[in-house]
Amino acid sequence: MTDALGPPHPAAPERIVSLGTSDSYTLVRLGAGARLVGRTRYCVAPEAELREVPSVGGTKGVDVGAVLDLHPDLVVANREENTRHDVEALARAGVPVLLSFPCTVGAGLEHAARLATLFPERARENEALLLLARAVLARLAARPGPAVRTVLPIWAEPLMTVNAATFVSDALALAGGVNVLADRERRYPLAADLGRAPLRPAERARGRDVRYPRIALEEVAARRPELVLLPDEPHPFGAADAERFRALPGPPAILFCDGKDLMWYGLRCLEGLEALARRIAAVRTA
Repeated sequence: MTDALGPPHPAAPERIVSLGTSDSYTLVRLGAGARLVGRTRYCVAPEAELREVPSVGGTKGVDVGAVLDLHPDLVVANREENTRHDVEALARAGVPVLLSFPCTVGAGLEHAARLATLFPERARENEALLLLARAVLARLAARPGPAVRTVLPIWAEPLMTVNAATFVSDALALAGGVNVLADRERRYPLAADLGRAPLRPAERARGRDVRYPRIALEEVAARRPELVLLPDEPHPFGAADAERFRALPGPPAILFCDGKDLMWYGLRCLEGLEALARRIAAVRTA
């Protein structure tokens, strides 16, 4: 595994700490739940299998000391969910860290396949599981019919969305939605992102993440979406949020959805994406 940090990872780790929701879910589905000795407080699914696993803090605020006290022989981390500071601290302490950054559903599935190689005793069961997931991905990729013009907010105050370089946008495309803000990059400062102030000079914004633009409702209206898809995470969008979008010209259809179907890379995304695709397709025929 070329994305491992620190010492070489063990061929069959017995004590694993997972620092991301998606990876904790995938590891349990791969039959490694009994090997999880630590997780973040956001790693809550599958609930029954993770309930008794000790927490080591949040994804952005990992308690590195708590992780070290668990004596893991592997930490599974994610470049987007976890901070560079925490990951490098673990690597300096001599802990093998497997770091991932899947930006497409296909890449997330291949990451799950890499994790599966850590558990050779479950090779037959996990290969069957991965075959089913690959079949789902193939069906979604071959989905017929025109895509539905969609806005997918991920935060409310300020209103925030995703552009084409994100895992979420790829998942949306597989589910039959075309991200109408795919070309939009985040601008700095916030007032500039909302079109209310000049852009910050390029040298002051260099190195910042531009994949999650903050937007105004006027910009959403200008893109003329057919659908606004409201997930329950990371922001729990509700009825009041839906009313803001129903006031747009059109108005667009509103669908609430499980954010895990769009945001949890690995096996979880592919467990819910086909059902979401059917709901999005129904918007076109309504």
